[in-house]
Amino acid sequence: MQGTLTLVGMMGAGKSAVGAELARTLGVPAVDSDHEIERAAAMTIPEIFTRDGEGFFREREAEVLARLLSGPPAVLSVGGGAWLRPGNREAIRGAGVVVWLDAPLEVLWQRVRMRSNRPLLATDDPRGTLETLLEARRPVYAEADIVVPVSAADSVEDTAAAVRRAVEAHRPGFLA
Repeated sequence: MQGTLTLVGMMGAGKSAVGAELARTLGVPAVDSDHEIERAAAMTIPEIFTRDGEGFFREREAEVLARLLSGPPAVLSVGGGAWLRPGNREAIRGAGVVVWLDAPLEVLWQRVRMRSNRPLLATDDPRGTLETLLEARRPVYAEADIVVPVSAADSVEDTAAAVRRAVEAHRPGFLA
């Protein structure tokens, strides 16, 4: 692979699962920035948010991303807010190809509604919060090199294959 293939998108879009499948089929490491942040901090992301706040988390996220992007080619899945920061977008773009997994609100909600590890959804109206976040983030996610729509009917393997086809069409030879 000629660089890092980074998956961006909302929580619940399937970045981690699709990233793992892509990495398996491409024979490269799968890296999840949220897992790396938790490992470095020896805390969960909700614990970091509670103890230190979102601003602190975003600073650590940028540091971890810079470290991961300087490593060998991989499939990198990043947290939903990582792509929003201009410095992160620049670093991610410079390392390879960026794919937005664009899942509609209903798919996202079905995937995240029963999980307690989403600190941004710890509100009185988590579905409304998710909808607000999606609408606010959509224009920034659209700056990705490639957009791959995700539906409830798509399996992880289907989505990974769609990403692979889209990357090959966008930048022939990148995945070789």
